[in-house]
Amino acid sequence: MRQSKVNLAEKAFKMLYPNKNFDYEISLKYSGKFKAYNANASFCGKKLIFNLSRKWKEVSDEDIKIGLIQSLLLKLFKGKKKTMNIDLYNIFIKKLHLSIPKTKSDPLLEESFNRVNDKYFYGVIEQPNLKWGSKTSATLGSYEYQTDMITISSIFRSAPLVLLDYVMYHEMLHKKHKFDVKGRRSYHHTSRFKKEEKRFDGQERIEKELKKFCRRYKRKIKFSFFRNIYI
Repeated sequence: MRQSKVNLAEKAFKMLYPNKNFDYEISLKYSGKFKAYNANASFCGKKLIFNLSRKWKEVSDEDIKIGLIQSLLLKLFKGKKKTMNIDLYNIFIKKLHLSIPKTKSDPLLEESFNRVNDKYFYGVIEQPNLKWGSKTSATLGSYEYQTDMITISSIFRSAPLVLLDYVMYHEMLHKKHKFDVKGRRSYHHTSRFKKEEKRFDGQERIEKELKKFCRRYKRKIKFSFFRNIYI
């Protein structure tokens, strides 16, 4: 088994760099420390190290795994190439949401999702996993392709619904548009994304309200922090 994994990584390298001599020692391991379908790569001297989420064990298509490894190699060596395998890997990631079990939700988030879906997407966006994140104004929301998960900062539990809906709308756009790949970089806020983001009713005004809300939250946390110190 170990040999087959090494051969797969070596094959990916040689397909990507057919004119380069392959003189690396390879380590490829599956790890439970990663979120589903995540991976990373590093090198030390002549050793190439690949760490993949255990979910990649379940992927039987060798071409997709080669595309993953080639994508990691391009990031590692700062290359700009396009291969059929990388295209297959990107298509696989973009379609993961179709097979991901929907096991997480929350009534308030679900209501927000349904409002936004009906108003801006004609109800056609499939509901992803929905969860509250940590109580922070640093990351207001996120969408993970690998788990089909929208996470919203817990500061919006008590926020005006229009602000919650706006953050939800932003993350739903990520689910809709996925990402574009150019060279070794993935672009998530594309021109299409930004254009559609402006369709939200009163977008410019909501952006200002959102910034004010976050500033008030930061001041509240700062006040609470100092009050706790001096009591």
